[in-house]
Amino acid sequence: METRILGLDPGLATLGYGLVVATAPTKLPQAVGCTLATTPVRSARPLEFGTIETSARTPIGDRLCTIYADLQALVADLQPDLVAVEKLFFYRMGNTISVAQARGVALLVLAQAALPYVEFTPPQIKQALTGHGGANKQEVQAAVARELKLDRVPRPDDAADALAVALAAWLHAI
Repeated sequence: METRILGLDPGLATLGYGLVVATAPTKLPQAVGCTLATTPVRSARPLEFGTIETSARTPIGDRLCTIYADLQALVADLQPDLVAVEKLFFYRMGNTISVAQARGVALLVLAQAALPYVEFTPPQIKQALTGHGGANKQEVQAAVARELKLDRVPRPDDAADALAVALAAWLHAI
């Protein structure tokens, strides 16, 4: 069974998104010595990823309206089954407030579309993809490329981060 998982990396200047189509693990027979054993097989592939961007020169209300309209259109177009959203992780207070505002708009869009969503903190995403919650950005991005069988890390970084959020939801479910 395939599941369309939309990952969101909220931000006011740049909101990353990434849609993966993931399959639940299936068991394939595998020869082990003289007997057959089963090995779980799972897969995920990217369908689309990118960013919604707003200019710092634009009034904040207009920026939030842009995020709202663009994310509404994206959700309608991509038709996800589940959305995974990065939780706030406090770094700098000024940045955290603007991210919270953009995140609130994203959650409103999801509620209006009656879409189920899950949330993960950055350490939870890192743990799911790399096996340790203190992984650096390069390790996470390499894990995204590896899990999605890509030749290179997706760009821009915000889109790669959104794919990581989607993959964390998938890996958490299996």
